[in-house]
Amino acid sequence: MLRTYAIRESRIVEAPGGPISVYIAPDETERRLLVDSCRIDEHTLASALDPDELARIEFEPDHVAIIFKRPRNYSGTDGVMFKVASCGVFLFRDKLIVVQAEDLPLFEGKQFNRVSALPEVMLKLIYRSIFHFLEHLKIINSISVELEHKINEAMENRYLINLFGLEKSLVYYVSSINSNDLLLEKIKYNAAKFAFTPEETEYLDDTIIENKQCGRQAEIYSNILASMMDARASIVSNNINVLVKTLNIITIGIMVPTLIVSIFSMNVRLPVAPENSLSFWLVMGLSAVALFVFMYLWWRKKW
Repeated sequence: MLRTYAIRESRIVEAPGGPISVYIAPDETERRLLVDSCRIDEHTLASALDPDELARIEFEPDHVAIIFKRPRNYSGTDGVMFKVASCGVFLFRDKLIVVQAEDLPLFEGKQFNRVSALPEVMLKLIYRSIFHFLEHLKIINSISVELEHKINEAMENRYLINLFGLEKSLVYYVSSINSNDLLLEKIKYNAAKFAFTPEETEYLDDTIIENKQCGRQAEIYSNILASMMDARASIVSNNINVLVKTLNIITIGIMVPTLIVSIFSMNVRLPVAPENSLSFWLVMGLSAVALFVFMYLWWRKKW
């Protein structure tokens, strides 16, 4: 699917035939058009659609190809897994081509309220991905705190499995953010080839700083989550032990009066004659006394 945009009044608006082309999950016909007409390398085009591809930059004779990482939109079908995607940006002298595998929002946010040139659009696309990572990190932190409270109160393995999913997501996020960091450093090193204006160079420096801060935050969350996993697993195990202990105590408490009743139910001579009208109440009284003694010991020993 193809969408075209143009820069009008310092804003990006959808316009037929605009210099900014966005290809969403391009079919075979669109791929051939990009390869044959735009001279985009077929391997680089495939990399833009591969979620496992690392961020990188390549300089071609008539354009610059950039692959950067960004988070995928969260879907309830993924459970608590947060996944990453690749996005390809191909910067020509008079046009900008964006290729991505999913219909992810590109030109949203205050970053695009003031745009003047295509290189600036490219930089702001990368900055937008950093902002998107930060949003997801806040959500991951909120979910992990909620799961911690549930683990302290429950014994279900699904909460631990959800935490494992969050930990795995953070590993992918840290790797993707670090990959974007290398990409930004390469862009800065080759800034002369882009002919950036002073404002664009300053914006690139700000983007690098924001990405490094995002990476550090992701690493902190990942380290905290990883270091606490064993403790949370121990909490679940301890909760199970406490439940088993309580059930055993209840079982013993029931067995004590049951033992007394069973003794008086044996078919042998007993001190109390069956014909005695007080036999039943005597047995029940002994059972009640035994249960009371057991409850007293439970309370005194703090079982």
